[in-house]
Amino acid sequence: QVQLVESGGGLVQAGGSLKLSCIASGRTFSVYAMAWFRQAPGKERELVGAITRSGLTTDYIDSVKGRFTIARDNAKNTVYLQMNSLKPEDTAVYYCAARPAASSLLYTQSRDYTYWGQGTQVTVSS
Repeated sequence: QVQLVESGGGLVQAGGSLKLSCIASGRTFSVYAMAWFRQAPGKERELVGAITRSGLTTDYIDSVKGRFTIARDNAKNTVYLQMNSLKPEDTAVYYCAARPAASSLLYTQSRDYTYWGQGTQVTVSS
């Protein structure tokens, strides 16, 4: 069982930056593939970025490539999402997700993930 707690959301102007953090309980964080998803009102949940358990491979949706960076610190049981050049369309609740994984596998579908955080609101004003 893994518990995930996100932090770092808030209100920011367009063009600004935020850094989200997700800390996981337990001592086996390094066996989990991790991801950030987001869900805006009236829209389906979508992947923002995913990272393998080793941290060596990442993937992003096209709309955030070059602006967002996912990273992890296995010693701190934490995954991060650095968000730069934020746009109003980035406004959503952002969720951290985890699943046990083989070292080289990357998962990009919400159905692939077992554990979810409670979400943190990100609002970008124009």
